[in-house]
Amino acid sequence: MKKLQYKKDIYAPAEKVYNTMLGLSNIKTYEQWTAEFNPTSTYEGSWEKGTKMYFVGTDKNGKRAGMVSEIADNIPFQFVSIRHYGILNGETEIVDGPDVEKWAGGLENYAFNENNGVTTVTVEIDVAQDYLDYFNTIWPKALNKLKELAE
Repeated sequence: MKKLQYKKDIYAPAEKVYNTMLGLSNIKTYEQWTAEFNPTSTYEGSWEKGTKMYFVGTDKNGKRAGMVSEIADNIPFQFVSIRHYGILNGETEIVDGPDVEKWAGGLENYAFNENNGVTTVTVEIDVAQDYLDYFNTIWPKALNKLKELAE
């Protein structure tokens, strides 16, 4: 896997950016910025450290699919770390095998650094080689949408 990093300055306090990104006040804000990845994107679970989280949507055939993950860390308004360890195929969790090996143990980290009312969001993700172009195209669009929602 390769580590990618994306940054975006957002003219809003870290608390607002964090709440908007995670959809804590309204899950719709999470769904709006992550729609860049999948128009049906949502999550099921809690952002509390140590809890299981499903990042789900429907695939091109209309079937429920997504990632099985754990919130590895969550320091409100400062840092969130997500560890991906499986995929969701309908209602079935798949946590081993060739499809999972590409992602197993991969981290997705969000840091929120506020300075004079401007919050810099830094996203660091571990990505399988065959997804590099996809994420390099989609993440900047998603962060632009987050900026629009939070400002």
